[in-house]
Amino acid sequence: SSQVQPFLPQWLAQPKRVQKRIKDNLCPIRDVPGIHPRLLKKLQMNGIESFFPVQAEVIPAILQSASNGYLMGQGGYRPKDICVSAPTGSGKTLAFVIPIVQVLLERVVCHVRALVVLPTKELAQQVSKVFNVYTDGTGLKVVLITGQKSFAKEQEMLVQKKVTGYCSLADIVVATPGRLTDHIRQTPGFSLTQLRFLIIDEADRMIDDMHQNCLNQVVKAAFQVEDDSGSYMLFQRTKPGPITAASSCCPQIPLQKLLFSATLTQDPEKLQQLDLFQPRLFTSVYSEKKTLGDGTETEQDADNKYTLPEGLSQCYVPCDLNSKPLLLLYFMLTMKFTRVLCFTNSREASHRLFLLVQAFGGVTVAEFSSRLPPSERQRTIREFEQGKIQLLISTDATARGIDVKGVNYVINYDAPQFIRTYIHRVGRTARAGKAGVAFSLVLRIQERRFLRMLRDAGIRDIKKHPVKGKSLKPLVQQYEGALCKLEKTVK
Repeated sequence: SSQVQPFLPQWLAQPKRVQKRIKDNLCPIRDVPGIHPRLLKKLQMNGIESFFPVQAEVIPAILQSASNGYLMGQGGYRPKDICVSAPTGSGKTLAFVIPIVQVLLERVVCHVRALVVLPTKELAQQVSKVFNVYTDGTGLKVVLITGQKSFAKEQEMLVQKKVTGYCSLADIVVATPGRLTDHIRQTPGFSLTQLRFLIIDEADRMIDDMHQNCLNQVVKAAFQVEDDSGSYMLFQRTKPGPITAASSCCPQIPLQKLLFSATLTQDPEKLQQLDLFQPRLFTSVYSEKKTLGDGTETEQDADNKYTLPEGLSQCYVPCDLNSKPLLLLYFMLTMKFTRVLCFTNSREASHRLFLLVQAFGGVTVAEFSSRLPPSERQRTIREFEQGKIQLLISTDATARGIDVKGVNYVINYDAPQFIRTYIHRVGRTARAGKAGVAFSLVLRIQERRFLRMLRDAGIRDIKKHPVKGKSLKPLVQQYEGALCKLEKTVK
């Protein structure tokens, strides 16, 4: 099939390739040029001796783009925006935390200079935790705004009113889109005019979920000229353009965008919306040259758009609708799977399945969905990581991007409809170079479409794993009992 190739801008067509074999290409932290000794020490204290390939490439790139401090790009030019597409679990967070903390170490006055926008509260919490570790003892202030505290409380964390006007209490703000937009609109003195780094994590989802508007608001706020007290800003920003005598007379703070995702869209129109400036793309999502027996290299699967973690094995189980719950119970009770993260396609399906497994008994099970308050979700994750919960049933929205330690198996109870969903789900296991297994329960009518979806994405190493009806028989009687029990509770 000769598909029409979309015309890709050069930065998309010729990205900087990052080695995707995480384990074989670890880079000792001391070999990455330009990292502040203070941060090297912190990394070691946290047990980090080497960087993953993506970190080893991206950290110096960000540092270099801010080599003249955060005011100017190199040689007075505006620094290029940076896009990073790397598999789940490959350490994207540290790749921006380290250089940003380092660049801001020099700052004298506190202003919001880095803003990280993430689609969910869990992700925002996770990222702010990492920032807190590396800013500890530096005097830099990190503020998390996700709506978990009252609006007034968040306002108190962000700005302080003084006789002379407002002053910022945050250098680095980590936020979810809705809450951030509210503060831009309603918090007096919350200013982004000194913003140097805008980090958009899970970027494709941020574009898809129409958080586009939020990102536009941020950029608008960053380019406001007056501040509220009417005083003229010392550092004026101009939109990028040729450098003229007039525009170069006052030092400028360039705004640099850093985009991160496991499935960064290859769709130029979408990326166009983000209005990127001469972007550089770092990706580990590409085909690898394979050496054939006779020593010649072949370019394998040039259409290999996504990378999966190296330690991941993938299987699918053809089944029919009625046997799906039985298959899950079979894996848990007969095959004795432990630490299983199980995905359904909706909140309702998650909840029903949770009640059913609970009624059946014999499995410690919890549900993980937007029905539950964040504190509850945190506790559930903790108990899962400690091994107290063997089966966690979740929806995509809730589990996207979260780092759950020690997932041995991902079970797609409902086959995902999009390749991107598949990549994110199975990427919850086999993180940071460990092994993991993903099972997808695929209805026979979905089988062809499911396999084609994977094949189109260059994923060919999924094995068929049929489970015989007679293996499920011993579970049937108790299962029917559980169903009756459920009907009663539901009524």
